[in-house]
Amino acid sequence: MTPPDDPAQAAAHAIAALGHPVPRVALQLGSGFSPLVATLKEAVSCSYAALPGFPRPTVAGHAGQLVIGRLAGSPVLVLAGRAHLYEGYSAREVAFPMRVLAQAGVTTVVLTNAAGALAEDLQAGDVVVLRDHLNLPGFAGANPLVGTLGERFLALHDAYDGALRAAAQEACRAAGLRAREGVYAMVVGPSYETPAECHFLRRIGADVVGMSTVPEVIVARQQGLRICALSLVTNRCGDGNQLSHQEVLAACQAALPRLAVALGSLVQRAGAA
Repeated sequence: MTPPDDPAQAAAHAIAALGHPVPRVALQLGSGFSPLVATLKEAVSCSYAALPGFPRPTVAGHAGQLVIGRLAGSPVLVLAGRAHLYEGYSAREVAFPMRVLAQAGVTTVVLTNAAGALAEDLQAGDVVVLRDHLNLPGFAGANPLVGTLGERFLALHDAYDGALRAAAQEACRAAGLRAREGVYAMVVGPSYETPAECHFLRRIGADVVGMSTVPEVIVARQQGLRICALSLVTNRCGDGNQLSHQEVLAACQAALPRLAVALGSLVQRAGAA
């Protein structure tokens, strides 16, 4: 069979060719989360390079693999790694995998990321379940719907599904993680935020800050997907301490055993909804 001409359809066609039924639930793994793939059972995988149009991550902690398997007994499609604006990709390119998931038959996406804490009550190892986001001109401000076909004037008042948010908090707490809802601010990166920028973001209502997730959320909602997004706090933002990407990855590694339990429970609940 000849693959479709549309890149999203062609990539969905390549996923179907893996020979596994495509699960209803997909899990997008952020920085440092890729080792979770090793816990999947009955797994088949392919490189992003084998999927037409897929952006390929170039940063440590992002494996660049699509895997279909079972997490804690529940079927799930896992995107192990993501591309970022700071790698030189456009917002449309970064969000392209969400179009593919919709074409492939996925109905719910759980997104994860590593983030810096802005709110005073957050510390490394906490989880923030996103209830809203800030996509600011001059910080990130890039919208993946610019220049695209389909619905452009998309309402985002309910971007993060309420029932999934509640399920995520419950799953995290049952796994021994401190969790609460909050607002995520996206910045382009790759340099970390200055103290003045952290102060500004805190003043306008952001609880955590990171360099991803928002483009994917916007396109996923345009495609009619249900969304849940979790930020793992890896550091305090603007506290005067020097930060490195290796520190972020180490914080993710320390939290992964409990996160794997929480995400397994969340995927199960999302699939049953």
